[in-house]
Amino acid sequence: MASGTGRFRIQKLMRQRFGIAAPRVEIQTRIPWYWRWIGIAVLISVAAGAAGWFYDAGRRFAGFDHNEVQEELRLTRTRLDAANSELEKLRGQAAAADNRLAIERTAQQKLAQQIRVLEQENMRVREELATFESMLTSEARNVNALSIYRFKVEPDVLPGEYRYRLLILTPSTRRDRDFNGRLELVVNLTEGGQSAMMSFPEQGEAGAAAFKLNFRYFRRVEGTFRVSPGAKVQSVQARIYESGSPEPRATNSVSL
Repeated sequence: MASGTGRFRIQKLMRQRFGIAAPRVEIQTRIPWYWRWIGIAVLISVAAGAAGWFYDAGRRFAGFDHNEVQEELRLTRTRLDAANSELEKLRGQAAAADNRLAIERTAQQKLAQQIRVLEQENMRVREELATFESMLTSEARNVNALSIYRFKVEPDVLPGEYRYRLLILTPSTRRDRDFNGRLELVVNLTEGGQSAMMSFPEQGEAGAAAFKLNFRYFRRVEGTFRVSPGAKVQSVQARIYESGSPEPRATNSVSL
C-alpha cells in the first residue's frame, strides 16, 4: 500500500513538471550589445529625419518654405552688396565733384582778386593820365618847380599801419638829367591825449632805401609806415629833398 502511494506522488510530480500544468519555458536569443546600440542609433536617425520631413512639410503646407526664404535672403544680400558698391561709387564721385568745386571757387576768388587789382591799377593810371593832362594844359604851372601830385594816405590792413602813394614830376627845364634825392614823411598824430610828431624814414631804419629817389621825368612812389596802434594820425606831409640840399624842393600835405 505504501509503495502504491509513492508511485502516485511520483506521477503527480511528473505531471506538474512536464504536463499541461507545468511552468512555461521561454527561449531567448542573445544579441551582442553593439548591434543593439546600432539599431537604436538607426531608429533615432530615422525618427529625426521623419520629424524634419514632417516639420518642413508642415511649414510648406502653412505657406513657409525654408529654401525659398534662403534664396530670397541670398538675393537680398546680393542687391544690398550692389547698392553698397553703387553708394561708394557715388560717394567717390561726390567727393571728386566737391574737390573740383573747391578748386573752381579758389580760382574764381583769385580771378576776382586779380580783377580788383587790375581795376585799382586802371583807376590809378587814369588818375595819373588826368594829372599829366592837367599839368600839360595848365598855364599857371611853374615849369621850374618840382611838383608832388596825387598824394594820398590811407589806413592799411594791420592796426597802426598806413599806406601812402604820390606822384613826383620834375621841372621841364631840367629833364636832361636825373633827379637824385630822397622822400621824407612827417606824421602829426595824437596818442593818449598828447600830440606828437614822427618822421619817416627813421634814423637807421632798415627800409630807408625805399625813400631814396632817382628818376628823370616822373616817379610814382608807394609804401607803408607804421605808428602805435593806439595813435591817431591827424595829418601827413611829404617832403622831397634833392641830394646836397637841406631844404625841401617840394612839399604836399594831406589830412586824415
